[in-house]
Amino acid sequence: MPSDTPAQHASEAERLERIAVQHPEDNEQVLLRAAAHRELAGDRPGATALYDRLLSDEPRNPPLIKALKAANLWEYGHEAEARAIIDGIRAAAPRDSAPWEIIAEALETHDDLQAAHDCFTTGATLLIDGSEVPYEARLLLVGRHRVRRMLGTPHDEWDTLADTLHAGDISLDELHNPKRLWALGSDDPTELRAEIARLRAELGERRAALSRPFPVAVLHWPASELAELLAAYPSIAAEYPSHAEHVAGVESALRELASTGAENFGIVTGTVPSFEAFAAAEQTSPDDPSLLPEYTTSMAARGRATPWPPARNAPCWCGSGLPYGGCHGGSSGG
Repeated sequence: MPSDTPAQHASEAERLERIAVQHPEDNEQVLLRAAAHRELAGDRPGATALYDRLLSDEPRNPPLIKALKAANLWEYGHEAEARAIIDGIRAAAPRDSAPWEIIAEALETHDDLQAAHDCFTTGATLLIDGSEVPYEARLLLVGRHRVRRMLGTPHDEWDTLADTLHAGDISLDELHNPKRLWALGSDDPTELRAEIARLRAELGERRAALSRPFPVAVLHWPASELAELLAAYPSIAAEYPSHAEHVAGVESALRELASTGAENFGIVTGTVPSFEAFAAAEQTSPDDPSLLPEYTTSMAARGRATPWPPARNAPCWCGSGLPYGGCHGGSSGG
């Protein structure tokens, strides 16, 4: 159903809240969507209530929910509370781009450009290890470039990098030119057409970033889960000769996929209960090996994939506790 009016957004929020009750395993993802519709409906207190509900229920990504709550609070006059939440997120220093982008853009929207710049910079610093720029860090570099242009700060290496990574036909320097604001009030048709072209380019890039397909994902079983899986369903054993080979195969498969030039990869960490629940939903037996790729795709589509590769200093995806660069992120692949 199209959701273009406040009433339609409110109706969609109510529908999603009912779904969350029926499918508690997807509670976080569904209620975040419902909160977004509450905001679009103008029901900002209702959105805050949903964020509070999520935070009280041990969510998977508390910094993201707190960032969304802060941005929402600020929009209906609760600046002090929003800033307190933002300060808490900055102190926690999450290694996830989304909270940093949300709080930086909230600060930027409310004209605290220096604080916005600091958030974009801190988030990018936490995610970028040397010359490696994870996909999710690119929007932080773009936002940082935009704020620095408004501050009149000279270009640095990251500004140049942001423009290099920018895929649009119009350079970031032009897209982020503060004089664009003047063109919006111009009566000159040439200036207006040029500004519309710039806005379309910027909007197209933003939509592409926000509507990326879910990751091309590879399934990873922790050692204990794999042992439980094979004990319960021996017919799957041929897929997994050993846990060590399985883990090495996850990294090699992702590297092979990345060598094709594609982007947006992820790792789904499997659990026996969720696999059994998926098999039940598909009305088939968990001992069917052909179910494994379908399970992986379904989990990724529901937001259960962890982006790959991690930053080199981040914990390795395999659960060893070692930095990725010293584990599977090494030149030999672990």
